[in-house]
Amino acid sequence: MFKRLDPGSATLQISFEGEPLQARPGDSVAAVLLAQGVSTFRQTPVSGAPRAAYCMMGVCFDCLVEIDGVPNRQACLTEAADGMRIRRQIGVRGMA
Repeated sequence: MFKRLDPGSATLQISFEGEPLQARPGDSVAAVLLAQGVSTFRQTPVSGAPRAAYCMMGVCFDCLVEIDGVPNRQACLTEAADGMRIRRQIGVRGMA
């Protein structure tokens, strides 16, 4: 669905749901996940409907994920970092 215009070389290693992914410095977490074909970042608390990045500028909160054990992180506003561990956020957001 999404692909890079300039594939370049990835130098960062991150993981999503335990699967290793490669990223480039400056990539947002959302951009990395979308480029790898990830179509569900979280599930809504009431219906369990799948959600993914929508606005890509931090307004809609559909891209919430858990990063390194911290929930409610906006994937579109978070820059990928080497060794980052990302998981889907399922259900109600905690009040952290």
